[in-house]
Amino acid sequence: MRAVVTDSFGDPEVLRMAEVPTPSVGADEVLIRVVASGVNRGDLLQRQGHYPPPPGASDIIGLEVSGLIAAVGDAVEDWRVGEPCVALLAGGGYAEYVAVPAGQVVRPPHGIDLVTASGLIEVAATVASNLSRVGLGAGETFLVHGGTGGVGSFAIQYASTLGARVFATAGSPHKLALCRELGAQDAFDYHDDWPVALRRATDGRGVDVILDVIGAKYLEPNVDALADDGRLVVIGLQGGRRGTLDLAKLLAKRGVVAASTLRGRPAEQKAAICADVVASVWPLIESGRIRPAVETRYPIEDVADAHRRLASGESVGKIVLTWT
Repeated sequence: MRAVVTDSFGDPEVLRMAEVPTPSVGADEVLIRVVASGVNRGDLLQRQGHYPPPPGASDIIGLEVSGLIAAVGDAVEDWRVGEPCVALLAGGGYAEYVAVPAGQVVRPPHGIDLVTASGLIEVAATVASNLSRVGLGAGETFLVHGGTGGVGSFAIQYASTLGARVFATAGSPHKLALCRELGAQDAFDYHDDWPVALRRATDGRGVDVILDVIGAKYLEPNVDALADDGRLVVIGLQGGRRGTLDLAKLLAKRGVVAASTLRGRPAEQKAAICADVVASVWPLIESGRIRPAVETRYPIEDVADAHRRLASGESVGKIVLTWT
């Protein structure tokens, strides 16, 4: 089969197409013929050598795909060859075929084409599982950084369906307008003093929950922006991995700082998250309450351009790679 491989870490130029063996399917796995592969920040980090796959996972880049079931393991009962699906992966997504534990494979939302569906499962699983973990509820206030990215554009809409009052940060007037269009009550340019703007918008109270993809750079301002009993969830490290924290300030607010990653979770946890996505998120997409993110499609041969586009910070929504 064809796959995108790397011989070394580095810039997008290290990505190349090659012939590699088609994976065999285990007893509790299905083999998917890939139609489209979602592109995520983790893919860029893996290419650069900063985000290795978990033990036992494929070293081929790619954390989510859509496609058709090509083979079914002996212990799998719920899938048939030829059925459309989307899958959450620990790796292997930039390939014509990928073997996946059956619990991490779900049917796409009704009415969503397979290419668009390839960019849904990772953001849906990430946002829903983390906001459930910190208990974001109706009437609370919520801030997401990077409001027009794949995670951010989904989080704005999902938090709104939970009844939260939503705020976001973004980097241009166009992106700020898009955040508001998606449901944010207000959005702030991260080039400016967004903590001051947020405090003003919340009458000095701050927000109950922050979903953060930046990491170290925003650790202190995020804690400043929390309301009493607020919860900060760090899910990305675009702004570095080591920060400083005034613990006295966190104590005074009775604040919580949490962090998580989806990729390295045990298969049974991923299966439970995927089942929850089907039960709680897919109906919101099917009803139109959550719109799939604006997407940019690249043929798989242009994978390097797709990585450059995501790294540029100019894209909005999701980037997906098409195989057909």
